[in-house]
Amino acid sequence: MKKKIFVIPCAVLALILGVSATVVTKPGEYRVIKQFGKIVRVEENDGSQSGVSWKIPFIQTETAISSKIQLSDLPASDVMTSDKKSMISDCFVLWRISDPVKFTQKLSGSEQNAESRISSNVYNALKNVISSLSQEEVISGRDGELANLLTEKLGTNLESYGIKVEKIETKMLDLPNENKDAVYSRMISERNNIAASYTAQGEQKAQEIKNDTNEQVTVLLAQAQKQADTTIAEGEAEYMKILSNAYNDESKADFYGFVRQLDAVKATLKDGENTIVLDKDSPIAEIFYHQ
Repeated sequence: MKKKIFVIPCAVLALILGVSATVVTKPGEYRVIKQFGKIVRVEENDGSQSGVSWKIPFIQTETAISSKIQLSDLPASDVMTSDKKSMISDCFVLWRISDPVKFTQKLSGSEQNAESRISSNVYNALKNVISSLSQEEVISGRDGELANLLTEKLGTNLESYGIKVEKIETKMLDLPNENKDAVYSRMISERNNIAASYTAQGEQKAQEIKNDTNEQVTVLLAQAQKQADTTIAEGEAEYMKILSNAYNDESKADFYGFVRQLDAVKATLKDGENTIVLDKDSPIAEIFYHQ
């Protein structure tokens, strides 16, 4: 009985000491080991090990800190562009704890403190970036350019707190309701002016092309007409030359005159007419006298 009375408390004490000395680090977390309030080491489990380690019971304490990527949804805030236009920004940040020692020392290991620090730094970066851009540049940069500028502006400011910002994105970057209609109307008007300018330039270019084409057509037609007139003149000259060669003696010339007079009589007897009245001195009458 005495042995049992002694063994049982020892076993209970050993169990308590064993549990107190065991450190179980789960995947996706750090275990910060402190001794008298001072960090002595950090345990991390990347999933390739058991995650079990030891500490001195009752002297050393442990604190669990997440090493996973976390999301902080920042409150919507008003910002001012370089052209003094008010806009509403609503962002979220993806971040993780990269240095648990700094995180514990600077922010007491509190994720709430971390989110407050992230919100303040990101808002300052957002305000500085947007204040350097016009409203039109801010709106056109919502496809990713603005997020890159924010990340660049934020830089390594949060690394001194053991925080690594993975990504900053804007859920909403819009105009106050009272300004939307006026801004959109102005933007539509500007786009219409640009479209009208492009249309006018196109019409001017089309007219220039049309005028140039008409000028070329006129020149080509004039050249073609000139060539046609030259060809006709050459043909007529050749025709006259052939006639001259064909009737270059008196007998042929008389025959040619006789044929021409017959053609004249034929032209007179038209529309069924078969009677012709001629003066005896008429050249045509001579045809019949000679016959």
